[in-house]
Amino acid sequence: FLGFDAERVAAFDVADTERLMADARIVRNRRKIEAALTNAAATVALRSSGGLEALVLEHAPQAPPAPHHTGEQQTTSPESTALSKALKRHGYAFVGPTTMFALMEAVGVFDPHLLGCHRRGEVTQ
Repeated sequence: FLGFDAERVAAFDVADTERLMADARIVRNRRKIEAALTNAAATVALRSSGGLEALVLEHAPQAPPAPHHTGEQQTTSPESTALSKALKRHGYAFVGPTTMFALMEAVGVFDPHLLGCHRRGEVTQ
C-alpha cells in the first residue's frame, strides 16, 4: 500500500478499506487489511520513542541461533516472543512470535543459516 509509507497508510479510512477489499492484487482478508492500517498508525506513533527499528533491534538475541541441522532450526524464540508482546503493547496486530521470528531473520537481526552452510555469515544488520 503506497510503497509502505506509514503516514499515508495510517490515514486510510473505511472507504480505503473497502477499495482494498476489492483489489485482486492483494490478499483480501479484512482483518489483515485492518491490521496493516493499525500497524501503520502504531509505527508512526512509535517514532516518538525511538522507532520500530530500534524496538526490533532491542530484541536481538545475545547468542544468535547456530543450528547444525534442520531439526535444530527454530520458528520462535524467547526474543521473538518478547518482541511480539512489546509490539502488541504498542498497538500492533498480527505480530505473533513466529511472524516476529521470521521478521528478525528477514531483516538480518540474526543469521538463520545452518552452521557450515555456504550462506552462513553473509547476513549483516
